[in-house]
Amino acid sequence: MPRIQWKRNRIVLICVSIACCLLLSLKLLGYSLLHQRVSEDRLRTSKVSFTIPPLPTRHKLAVIVPFRDRFEELLEFVPHMHSFLKNASIAHKIYVINQVDTHRFNRASLINVGYKMSVLECDYLAMHDVDLLPLNPLLDYGFPTDHVFHVASPYLHPIYHYKKFVGGILLLTHANFQQLNGLSNRYWGWGREDDEFYVRMKEADLTILRPDLEKVTTGYKTFRHIHDRKRRPRDNKRYGNQGPSGSHRDRKTGLADVDFDLISKHRIVIENSPAMIYNVELQCDVTDTPWCDTPT
Repeated sequence: MPRIQWKRNRIVLICVSIACCLLLSLKLLGYSLLHQRVSEDRLRTSKVSFTIPPLPTRHKLAVIVPFRDRFEELLEFVPHMHSFLKNASIAHKIYVINQVDTHRFNRASLINVGYKMSVLECDYLAMHDVDLLPLNPLLDYGFPTDHVFHVASPYLHPIYHYKKFVGGILLLTHANFQQLNGLSNRYWGWGREDDEFYVRMKEADLTILRPDLEKVTTGYKTFRHIHDRKRRPRDNKRYGNQGPSGSHRDRKTGLADVDFDLISKHRIVIENSPAMIYNVELQCDVTDTPWCDTPT
């Protein structure tokens, strides 16, 4: 091998050796610094204990709609309510509890079922009639922290005006609903379950608030009532002992013992507005409430 070529090869070998030594030194230095940093971190965490606070959770409203055979009204209700609540920045989900059995309509039991369907996802609810649409954006659907809020005040509802009326649209927390044991299951047919629920709330010393009439000044035009009584008459007949037994506080039935079968559930979207439909069959104890069926 020529002498010049040998010198060149030797120089290359020396440079490679130097580079390898430098690289190894850098790796060892990095490992040492990393080990020192990890050790210091372990030392710090061993001396100082801390907890990461949970992120604040946003309240979510369950709009519970007791329902049967009123799909024309539902087609209007779902997009209207979704838009109204979205504009008010209210996180929400619409639960349509559809009674598919052959018994008479039982609004209270359906609301009890709605609570059970929504309790894991929402922390407060609106007992909401499908035929009552809010029009005034000043109506408050926010979380009722320390009270019950009756949105459809008798001073604003287009039909019902008596002072103890708490129907139409009523907001309360899931905790308060459970505290009251929900609504009575004895009210088959139309009406009076709200009046009994009013007594439950009063006995529990819950404060019932209503919209401020100095702010909500639209009077009986605050809501639009879309029910056609001629096409869909109310089932407000009383059979047997139904009248007398329905005029006092029910201390026997409620949320804890509502008896039903969930047949199916479906997600629907109406005009880009989502809702869940729960098809349920309510069970009736005919020895206790024989008026759950229309006499033949």
